[in-house]
Amino acid sequence: MQLTDRMENHNSDDTRDTLMLLSGAALVIFGAGLILTTPAVRKLLGGVGIGSLLQAAGPDFQRYLKLKAM
Repeated sequence: MQLTDRMENHNSDDTRDTLMLLSGAALVIFGAGLILTTPAVRKLLGGVGIGSLLQAAGPDFQRYLKLKAM
């Protein structure tokens, strides 16, 4: 009884949109996990470390923050 009272107070379109957004995000994460578990992809990404990616993205991020502050 309480659940139906709560659902009547919420807009069903908003609830459906939220559900679609979260399910889409879950599918993206699941798909990325499937791709990254493939041995060929692991072999290609084996030489790339996360530290080197962050280090390479640092100057671009700093430049973005400067442009945003203007």
